[in-house]
Amino acid sequence: MTEIKDKKLLYNTVLSQTFSPDGNYLLAGNIYGNVSTFDLSKVLGPSKIEENDVQGPSYCFTAHADQEVACMLSVENFLVTGTRGEISGWDWKMVTSSKAPKTKVSWNIQIPANKDSYDKPDVNCMVYSKANHVLYAGCGDNNIYIISLEDGKILRTMQGHTDYIHSLATIDNQLASCGEDGSVRMWDLRKRENTNILTPHLVDKVARPRFGKWIGAVDFTEDWLLCGGGPSLSLWHVRTMEAATIFDLADQGIHVAEIYEDRVIAGGVAGHVHHMTYQGEVLAKVPTSSLTTYSIVHQESPHKVLSMAGSSNYIDISTNFNYREMSVKFA
Repeated sequence: MTEIKDKKLLYNTVLSQTFSPDGNYLLAGNIYGNVSTFDLSKVLGPSKIEENDVQGPSYCFTAHADQEVACMLSVENFLVTGTRGEISGWDWKMVTSSKAPKTKVSWNIQIPANKDSYDKPDVNCMVYSKANHVLYAGCGDNNIYIISLEDGKILRTMQGHTDYIHSLATIDNQLASCGEDGSVRMWDLRKRENTNILTPHLVDKVARPRFGKWIGAVDFTEDWLLCGGGPSLSLWHVRTMEAATIFDLADQGIHVAEIYEDRVIAGGVAGHVHHMTYQGEVLAKVPTSSLTTYSIVHQESPHKVLSMAGSSNYIDISTNFNYREMSVKFA
């Protein structure tokens, strides 16, 4: 049994992370369906462990046995996890306490299976609108589902992508989505319709055919759209859909990218997480324990933390966002 556990840890991959609503806990989900909870005051406080040891989680529980925790997010009363065909809610009081190993799911929402297939679609990404208590889920059946968290009902399905969806971002009444089909789509959430389509792999200066056409990450502001995947990480003017900056990175695919204040933060198949200006100047190149980064989360208070995770049992923690301060282990 120990041998199996060690082998699992050797191949562990952390796909998703989030913070508790009060900002005191970091949670991470892996490919085996487990969730680890880290008490940030312990992680960032004076270390009581041996110098060469790495801190582990305060609590763990199995959210989805033998299925990956592909995505997670934080809402007021629940940790929300996404896996194959299912979105689940977990009581914060339980998952941030010693009762975590015995915690039971509070609610489940089923994603409908494709009529032509018995397989349930993966829930690859989720974003939440606090204003109307609505969750948007990007799935492996190419659809974006609009789900009410008040009653768990699927309100609407937004269709347009022709392959599975990798990432979603939202501000106000707009949503951006991207996927394996190589497209980035902008949506008007009031009309629930597609307003713009960008295909970076068809733009020569951005395309990288050797890495494919897929787009792994998207983020946007009122003026700027950021995306990357097989094509280079690039920043586009929202109004003209022209590329303003093509970032010169030594990556082999982008899995996570976001606009944060006056900088761009990005990771993927690179061994580093890059912080850059809008013009492409590198502000920081932070080494990671993972050869591939799948998740980056950050918060300003009560603990200023940026956490990076991916194809490793180790999660890298930064408190000033410019260098790696420490690592913790998932299990």
